[in-house]
Amino acid sequence: MYEAESEKIRNRFLESKRGGEAIRERSDLVDTVIAQLWSAEIGEVEGRGRDEDRLCAVALGGYGRRALFPYSDVDLLFLSAGALSEALQKHAIPKLCRALWDLKLRVSPTVRSLAECGKLYRDNFEFNVALLDSRFVCGDRGLFETLHEQILPRMVASEAAELRRRLVDLTQERHRKYGNTIFHLEPNIKECPGGLRDHQVACWLGLLSALQKIGPWPAPEELLPQALRGDCLAAVDLLSDVRCFLHYRQGRDLNVLSYELQAEAALAGIGVRGPAASTPAEWMRAYFRCVRTIYRLETFFEEDRPARGLYRLFEARNSRLSNADFSVVEDRIFLRQLSSVKDPSVLLGLFEFVASHGLRLSGETERCVEGALPGIPDLAARTRDLWPQFRSLLILPHAAPALRAMHRLGVLVALFPEFRAIDALVVRDYYHRYTVDEHSLVAIEHVHALRSAEDGLERQFRDVFEGIERPELLFLALLFHDVGKGADGDHVKASVAALGGILQRLQFDPADAETVTFLVANHLRMSATVMRRDIFDPRVVREFSESVKAAEPLKMLTLLTYADIKSVNPEALTPWKAEILWQLYAATANDLNRTVDDQRVGADLATSGPVAQLIAAAEGTVDTKRFKAFLEGFPKRYLTIHPAQEVASHYRMYTELNDQDPQVEIAQRNGYYDVVLLTLDSPFLFASVAGTLSSWGMNILKADAYSNKAGVVLDSFRISDRFHTLEMNPAEVVRLKSDLASAVSGEVDVAERMRQKFKPAEKLPKVRTEPRLYMDNSSSLHSTLLEVTAQDRPGLLYDIGACLSEFGCNIEAGIIDTQGETAIDVFYVTCAGNKLDAAHQQQLRSELLPLL
Repeated sequence: MYEAESEKIRNRFLESKRGGEAIRERSDLVDTVIAQLWSAEIGEVEGRGRDEDRLCAVALGGYGRRALFPYSDVDLLFLSAGALSEALQKHAIPKLCRALWDLKLRVSPTVRSLAECGKLYRDNFEFNVALLDSRFVCGDRGLFETLHEQILPRMVASEAAELRRRLVDLTQERHRKYGNTIFHLEPNIKECPGGLRDHQVACWLGLLSALQKIGPWPAPEELLPQALRGDCLAAVDLLSDVRCFLHYRQGRDLNVLSYELQAEAALAGIGVRGPAASTPAEWMRAYFRCVRTIYRLETFFEEDRPARGLYRLFEARNSRLSNADFSVVEDRIFLRQLSSVKDPSVLLGLFEFVASHGLRLSGETERCVEGALPGIPDLAARTRDLWPQFRSLLILPHAAPALRAMHRLGVLVALFPEFRAIDALVVRDYYHRYTVDEHSLVAIEHVHALRSAEDGLERQFRDVFEGIERPELLFLALLFHDVGKGADGDHVKASVAALGGILQRLQFDPADAETVTFLVANHLRMSATVMRRDIFDPRVVREFSESVKAAEPLKMLTLLTYADIKSVNPEALTPWKAEILWQLYAATANDLNRTVDDQRVGADLATSGPVAQLIAAAEGTVDTKRFKAFLEGFPKRYLTIHPAQEVASHYRMYTELNDQDPQVEIAQRNGYYDVVLLTLDSPFLFASVAGTLSSWGMNILKADAYSNKAGVVLDSFRISDRFHTLEMNPAEVVRLKSDLASAVSGEVDVAERMRQKFKPAEKLPKVRTEPRLYMDNSSSLHSTLLEVTAQDRPGLLYDIGACLSEFGCNIEAGIIDTQGETAIDVFYVTCAGNKLDAAHQQQLRSELLPLL
């Protein structure tokens, strides 16, 4: 009977897509099964007359709430009046449980007496919480009524504070585990912030408060704050639909909404009450709006504390943070006059107060703001001195949380309707973690975070930030740099078009408007230059410096690029990306000051400029003539990339070089390894090194290749040790160095090793990247630029390098980058010392494309 009815419930769900109905029907079905088994296995023993053997079955947790998902645990309490007889405890109850397990129900049984249910279990807190959802199934109803009406209310009355504290602590710990954000590429719809667990925590806290205040058990629909109740219940309906879909689709209690299942859910119309979303991105947009609603409950359940008394209000009135408009109580902002936010200046001042102190609005204040907005039509026009007030907010240290609160409550869209187009907008490429609106706010957060940077590159970016004369222009550009993504076509052009109306509304003067427009119009330019051009080619730097024109726009564009990349996902701005971004900034600043040197180190430069400084620093420790010979012919970028101590190390390798053995050094850095190889030039050199590193499981982040006038090659690779091979086994560094030397000398057949190591991938990529090749002879003075965009895979760089070698090309420089599952590799190549002509480019294209 159970299997047949379960299949009917499943079929009804597949037809209706209503998860709420399915979980209630499953709960009722399991009730029926338990009641039938109870009559057969326990009823006879229970009826023998011992008062202690009075017994009932009680549903707990999700089952108790009549929310039993297809593959969830069935939490079942066997509640007794006292110590049970052996017949019940060791025979009848286990037999009933075995029967349930035979039906493939994941039953989690527990046996407790009434007295035991009245205690607080600090080492099993989950049991006390599960009792809050207790529901009678079968057996002695009077026993359950005693539990429900007497035992549990007494336990809550005595332990409510501890229960609240533990619930909030566990919730905060869980949120930290998921990065305190609702935005995940593949969210766990149960455990992530804004998931089903958050909704239930809010219900539990509401239940604890109600039992303390009014005594009787409240109706479930009354547990949530009335202002959010309707939206939250709609969000829970959607998540219930999705969780049922995940369970039925995977046949297990798996609650992660994977990238592939997002597409399936969108196609099936899961959670949609009306026309189905046309794309997975639109479906995920609806998902994020729902979890954002549930996440708002955090404001209310964190406030679940005793009511404020007159003394506390009096105390708050004298708080050093409180002012004539706002009171601060336990780190929450309350309005002195609830209606004061109907004044646009007070409304904006409220969020400026948040930005200044980093405090959060109380639930009461949030409700007042939402209630006031409909009564302020055309908020921007009615706000006196809108830009001066908004400018003050943007430059304060907690501007991002303030803007996030404004967006959540509808104020940001009321001021700037253009922002509505990117509300919860999803960029579905398995690389962008955040929705477009959140990405912009996170970017602002990252720039403000530079204020506390103490060392490394972030300290250098902090110095740039502190040198900006008008930081508010940078923050305004960050807020609106992607607003055009809500329109069709080129999002940069659409962002610039939308910005025109915003600046007009803010009554910007022409010079400031030009600066902000420049930043938005060029917000992709610096990252594209860093990732796809040779930033150590003076021509590239000169072209870039001509586009920024002055030092101030350069500083702002550098920080915008820093924040824009870092806000894509937490791993997007790797240390080496930050480093080359800084190098482009430094080189461009230098060019703006007209101090750029020629491209290659020649005999005429060996006694002046940076080369002379290196020789002077090394005087007495090196052979000056040999040192000049080592440097002569290297690109000028070599001296820009490498500090003096690295140049000295490379020179030491040069002095130890012989005709047979290459010199190899491997150094651990901050989160990566630098591999430097110095040897005489030979065919397939770059490919052999790349292939060997790949065969060791290393991920190549960046590569550069140089040769001097004497034909000595210096190849440098920046790698990440994906499997921690070198970190866990330091002796492997020596073996890797030996393996690289053998590969370069030809003792190891790298091509055969790659054929054995890397088989054709069977798993389809999450996002398919169409291969693209771009070649250009105008981007460099002496090389042909080759840009390869392809699906990333192990061994890809080796295949490209080997193909170039077979074609007779020499790699002068390489810039290797990966975004999600897309490889973007840029090479500067020559053939017989010259650029590739059109015929050679076409032939190379036909050789490379089949490999991608």
